[in-house]
Amino acid sequence: MNLYETMLERVREALARLAERGELPAGLDTSRITVEPPRDPAHGQMATNAALVLARQARRRPLEIAELLAGELAALPEVASARTAPPGFVNLVLHDDVWRRQLRTVLELGHDYGRTDLGRRERVNVEYCSANPTGPLHVGHGRGTVVGDALANLLAFAGYQVTREYYINDGGGQIEALARSIYHRYRELLGDDPGPLPEGLYPLEELVAVARTIVEEEGARWLGQPEEAWLDHFGRRGVAAMMALIREDLERLGVRHDVFTSERALIEAGRIEEAIAALEARGLVYVGTLPPPKGRPVEDWEPTPQLLFRATAFGDDVDRPLRRSNGAWTYFAADMAYHFDKFRRGHTTLIDVWGADHGGYVRRMEAAVAALTEERARLEVLLCQIVHLYERGEPVRMSKRAGTLVRLRDVIERVGRDVFRFMMLTRKNDAPLDFDLEKAVEQSRDNPVFYVQYAHARICSVFRHAVEMGHAVDPDSLRAADLDRLEDPGELELVRLVAEWPRVVVAAARAREPHRIAFYLHDLAGSFHSLWTRGKEDATLRFLLADDPARTQARLAMLAAVRGVIANGLGIMGVEPVEELH
Repeated sequence: MNLYETMLERVREALARLAERGELPAGLDTSRITVEPPRDPAHGQMATNAALVLARQARRRPLEIAELLAGELAALPEVASARTAPPGFVNLVLHDDVWRRQLRTVLELGHDYGRTDLGRRERVNVEYCSANPTGPLHVGHGRGTVVGDALANLLAFAGYQVTREYYINDGGGQIEALARSIYHRYRELLGDDPGPLPEGLYPLEELVAVARTIVEEEGARWLGQPEEAWLDHFGRRGVAAMMALIREDLERLGVRHDVFTSERALIEAGRIEEAIAALEARGLVYVGTLPPPKGRPVEDWEPTPQLLFRATAFGDDVDRPLRRSNGAWTYFAADMAYHFDKFRRGHTTLIDVWGADHGGYVRRMEAAVAALTEERARLEVLLCQIVHLYERGEPVRMSKRAGTLVRLRDVIERVGRDVFRFMMLTRKNDAPLDFDLEKAVEQSRDNPVFYVQYAHARICSVFRHAVEMGHAVDPDSLRAADLDRLEDPGELELVRLVAEWPRVVVAAARAREPHRIAFYLHDLAGSFHSLWTRGKEDATLRFLLADDPARTQARLAMLAAVRGVIANGLGIMGVEPVEELH
């Protein structure tokens, strides 16, 4: 199914033959060899780096190995030409029939085309969104949520057993601030003037509604009570209300997590103590002092004995504290326990999608996971850079503390779920993303969402016209089409792009980069639109030819494959393919 994997095997077989004849040393490591499309299409249809990878091992010049390999590959029945290029690439052109046969494979597999057993049912936990339950989701949360959800879809498509998880950060100082914010509104509603909202509390309008509900259900029973009497209660009421809003926002975005894990529940169940005990059993916890923080005058710092984790034994810069000076567990200790809990639930690959402001936290959590799981699990962190939101060319500012955040639900209502999801995947996650609310719904080729959706809708319109003309468009008829009638270079280029889909899935899954799906779909749509435009200028290139039913049937088969791949790709992105655009 994956033509690039097939040709990679052909390359390895050719190298084995060369070794058998003594032209290359035996036992060469071929694991890093690839077969991919060349960066410049003028160089061919496929290129292999085999000679460059093996040169040092074989103690031969790369071009010498490339010449030997090219000679072997040129003799294969699939290969039309094999040429070398400095510094040691072998560029391949395959016979047109090879690509046409791949198209028939696409038609036979249907929606399963591109699926792979790459993951071999490995259990992967993808944790994403996990916004603090102190307000509804804002547009900044949306990017990480979409990236995580699309990655989970991609890994499932690639054969992994995926759990989608949300971590509820309902312990710690931010929940106390939430409780105080609600209590302030509670006092206001009961006419007990508390004065202006203190610095550091949340001025969100949603918290007024929470306070009003408490007044309606519980009256003034908490008025005048000391903080220790109401703080926990108001915090719990606030978290429940905010999580209800967050779940609504996730539903609007088409996101459904499999598991919601509460930090508070883990703490109350003693999971932190269990994690610390596991580290103590391995001699990885001790009482000690840390060096002065970087950038702080030494005279302002006093060494304090603390319970520390030996993070430096696992690649971190310094050992990390597990308890605060007041005896409370650190956030890091709670996060360690949470990741240990994931592992104990059977996950060996833990993928977290975080905001870029958490970049300094990555190494210590990688060290913690390695230590707690005795390196039987690994943590991978995807950092999502900021979204720059624009309205009429002007930047829109966001601040949860100031109460001016741009709510995700408002943006989805403005541009639509599918547009938002697609746009969040038009850049790599670690690159900043500019999101213009007006351009996102613009119907032009400069809008990647429209460009891809328009390709799918255009193909659907071709099939509607084909039915009106009496052409058979059922799967059996399309599979029986004479694909030798696909002869135009533009048609064959489109078929070659369709054949790339399995390779794109594998590469994107391995790299944990779902944005590659968006890039690929844009290229595929571009190739289709180019062919459509040429058909308007040259009647012989139109998809539906009244006087040539066999060629029409072949072109419909080609379009069915393109439409299926676009639908699959959009499905991974969480975007609904449209059949008509208005």
